[in-house]
Amino acid sequence: MADVLILIPAAGASSRMRGRDKLMEEVRGAPLLRDRVEMALGLGHPVLVTLPPDRPRRAEALRDLAHPQLSTLVVEDAATGLSASLRAGADWALRHDHSALMVLLPDLPDLTEKDIRAVLQAYDEKEIIRATAQDGTPGHPVLFPSHFLPAMRHLTGDQGAQDILRANPVQTVRLPGTRATTDLDTPEAWTAWRAASSDQDR
Repeated sequence: MADVLILIPAAGASSRMRGRDKLMEEVRGAPLLRDRVEMALGLGHPVLVTLPPDRPRRAEALRDLAHPQLSTLVVEDAATGLSASLRAGADWALRHDHSALMVLLPDLPDLTEKDIRAVLQAYDEKEIIRATAQDGTPGHPVLFPSHFLPAMRHLTGDQGAQDILRANPVQTVRLPGTRATTDLDTPEAWTAWRAASSDQDR
């Protein structure tokens, strides 16, 4: 298996949550961010979490996770959008000689460790690997071989790596249901997700 750095870009503003922080919403008894970081650490790869300078509760949620493969990085220009975290992650991966960078968004609560392993096992040193929903809708995580990282250092705006994805071949990995695409960006989305989760638990 390649030496993959897992990037969890957690420096966003939660701007659609109307004052709440989606990454601090409780999932399985813990803040969503901590839940996702713990899952990522179970994969056996180094994990880098980017954090904003103005949301100390996110850093606090991870403070006692004393894991040798966990690093955190405050992104001072986080307000410029997702690209700030991707630039920081790509730079980190290059400086630490990682052979690939997996971008794992922290607001996808249904992704499982098995899902992430399926994407990792599809690693190709030439092509980008991207998870999709069962119906083929593009989702996350996305795995970038190292030769894409120099271009990622120059991304701008809040569209992430969309330009890179559009301009290059992408191999897809279908995951069950909508686990690769269920992101919770609004209070209404959280209410609906919790209701659905309660129904499944009955």
